[in-house]
Amino acid sequence: MKKTSSPLNLTGTGYCASLNFRRTARAVTRLYDIALQESGIRSTQFAILVGIAKKQPISIGALGDMLGIDSTTLTRSLRLLEEEGLIAISKRAEKRQRFLSVTAEGRQTLARSVPVWRAAQERFVATIGPEYWVELQSELERLAHVAVDLEKQKKNAPSLLPASS
Repeated sequence: MKKTSSPLNLTGTGYCASLNFRRTARAVTRLYDIALQESGIRSTQFAILVGIAKKQPISIGALGDMLGIDSTTLTRSLRLLEEEGLIAISKRAEKRQRFLSVTAEGRQTLARSVPVWRAAQERFVATIGPEYWVELQSELERLAHVAVDLEKQKKNAPSLLPASS
């Protein structure tokens, strides 16, 4: 005879911040990916190119911090952008850092992409309302800082697990 296990209690999981942010992020990302399709890049690539163009030359670490992208994901994305000829990655400089800059081809891609991005952005903001967008943007920034602070607290907290011998 099979043992019957008690049902899982999944009450409240629909309120999961991660689930809801990721679902929203995927929907918004799809919207911008569709808009940017004709320019030849995705919204994630656009964000990286804009970040580099605004601060170039910028170290990989500083770009990751600015965009909130972990180093593994960023390195993979940068490699693809470099292979496509859109960015240049320097050799290791002082403090073993590598710096990023947008190439001439990358600037041309941005020149094609920015007007398309602006149209998508204006449509999105007009739909949700400019005042709401300003408030939401501020709140999203605050929540990002909360998440980063909580992550730092978790990393700095002593482990409650017994030390292995």
